[in-house]
Amino acid sequence: MGASLPISIWLMKFSTDELLIAPGAMGVIIMIARLWDGVSDPLAGHLSDSTRSRFGRRHVWMLGAALPLAVTLVLLWAPPPMLTGTALVLWMGAAYILWETASTGFLVPYAALGNELTQDYHERTRLFAWRHLIGVTGYGLGLGLVYSIRTSADPRQTAFVAALSGGVAVAIAIVYAWRFLPEPMEHQGRGSVDLWSGIRDVLRNPHARILLVVYAIESFGMGTIAFLTPYILDNVVGDISSLELVLVFWVVPQFVFTPIWLRVSRIVGKKRLWLFGMCLYALGFSANLVIGEGTVWILYAIVIVLGIGGGISTVVAPAIQADVIDYDEYLSGERKEGTYTAVWNLLRKSGWAVAAGIGGVALGAAGYDGELEVQPETVKSTILFLVGAVPAVAYALGALLFTRFSLNEREHQDLVAAISERE
Repeated sequence: MGASLPISIWLMKFSTDELLIAPGAMGVIIMIARLWDGVSDPLAGHLSDSTRSRFGRRHVWMLGAALPLAVTLVLLWAPPPMLTGTALVLWMGAAYILWETASTGFLVPYAALGNELTQDYHERTRLFAWRHLIGVTGYGLGLGLVYSIRTSADPRQTAFVAALSGGVAVAIAIVYAWRFLPEPMEHQGRGSVDLWSGIRDVLRNPHARILLVVYAIESFGMGTIAFLTPYILDNVVGDISSLELVLVFWVVPQFVFTPIWLRVSRIVGKKRLWLFGMCLYALGFSANLVIGEGTVWILYAIVIVLGIGGGISTVVAPAIQADVIDYDEYLSGERKEGTYTAVWNLLRKSGWAVAAGIGGVALGAAGYDGELEVQPETVKSTILFLVGAVPAVAYALGALLFTRFSLNEREHQDLVAAISERE
């Protein structure tokens, strides 16, 4: 998280204002890299499901990604100073694609492993809640890196040092996870026969189909805000110095409320809790339409609401994913955590990719110029539309569709019992 947060929040702003890459070009780079990342995920998921090794089917992939992640992080943040124009754009495009490829090699097996550690309905929620709480500490590291680059007298040199140190830290963390995170060895050899049959099983799963569409809709909405947050503060609110504080207001509610969501999910169920989180997202994003010059305090309040909604989603959504994978085992007798994780990632990353591409092109079309002190009014109105109306509508549609999801605790207990009896 400490490495990915600066990429999501600051890389586009760094590229347009420091590297002087046109926003449309950078938006297309992000879109292509994210689409490639999503397309490569199903292959990585299937290979992870099918791998046999003494280290486990997940661990061997996680360990193999450590060095590539460290190297590509440096390539992404530290292009050679002599590169300009087309050469610089090509470098950034290649570096971003390589980073996303290396990330896939680690994140798909890692996420799949989380889905198979337990089959208990509520223990899963607790597991992902703890993962979220620990991951939030990475937000702090990421915020520190963003602040150091943003306020540096030499942003490019600082970005290089931050990427180098961050790459080493990422590699060490992966080796630690490989060494101490357990893996159910009995699941080896229980993946799908081939990639396409695994994907067909995902699409045949009625619960998975609903989640796929919800993820696609929500990811498009969230993708518009992730890359444009610095532009909101710099070009609409007029207070870029508050960037890190805004992100703190987003992170703290996720940390503080996580224990509460564990209890609430037991009382009202995962579905109702996640629906509540989606509605908070829609409400918070719609409020972005009223921000303007000097309204940073309004933005703080909005971000707190978004942080609460985001914390719910991060805790509950992966637990629901794991339940849906159990339903697939009930139908097929296979354990395809990697394939399911990858297909969901494909939809999620594609939504982010399209949103980033549209956002970058829209900024360019509105007249954004990284060398201008004050951007045209068309730029400001475009930003507000992209971070207000677009994600609010997306999350409202996602919540409406998710009301049709029906896999509850009792049904899950029945199918787990049936799986155990069959085995």
